This record gives sequence, C-alpha cells and structure tokens, in this order.
Amino acid sequence: MGAAFGTGSAGSLFGSSGSANFLSRSTAVAATIFFVTSLSLTYIYAHPPQSQGVMDKIGQSKSVQQASPVPAAVDPVGSKSKEVPR
Repeated sequence: MGAAFGTGSAGSLFGSSGSANFLSRSTAVAATIFFVTSLSLTYIYAHPPQSQGVMDKIGQSKSVQQASPVPAAVDPVGSKSKEVPR
C-alpha cells in the first residue's frame, strides 16, 4: 500500500520500516485512551442509574399547586390605550 503513495518501500505504509520513536508510541497510547474513554462514556450514557431508595421518589409524589389567576389590568383615567389601532 505504501507504493500507492509514491514511496520506494512497498512493505510499509509511509516509508521504510524502522523502530517506532517516542512520538509514534505516545500517539498510539493517546489514541487507545481516547477510544476506551469514548466507549466508556457511551456505555454510561446508555445505561443511566436506576433509583434505588425511597428518598428518590419523594420529589416525584408531591402535587403541583395551581397558581391563582392574575386580575385584569385596569386602564387609568385619561389613558389613550383605547385609541391605539390593533
């Protein structure tokens, strides 16, 4: 496959095969860590924890009280709001 990129050595992808240096090894380690953390986060997100105790259900059982209706606004005397076209 290396020959497709114009290199002289067809045995490796981008040139002669030699020992890997520190940068290529650290890149492989970083890629492996990234891959493992991505899979872990996907699993954690797909399987959320279930509620286990009684205290988790207390907030769900309270009823919501209805708000009292707001009284209609009264136009002050001398207001020109009735003259504004709608």
